[in-house]
Amino acid sequence: MAMSASAIEALIVEALPDAQVTITDLAGDGDHYAAHVVSAAFAGKPRVRQHQIVYAALGGRMGGELHALQLTTAVPN
Repeated sequence: MAMSASAIEALIVEALPDAQVTITDLAGDGDHYAAHVVSAAFAGKPRVRQHQIVYAALGGRMGGELHALQLTTAVPN
């Protein structure tokens, strides 16, 4: 069963309370998403570590409930 965009956002915000999250359904099928996540928690961390933080927030749902997630991360200006 696919995850909703709001469920993805909720999991990310639960782990990163200051996060600004934008979720886009890329294929209109509820199975392929893009997420843009902005959080101060990413400051000083390499991009790979930033992505690991977001994937950890999803609690192992990648490849199961969540088929595909195109991820971009950033630190607030």
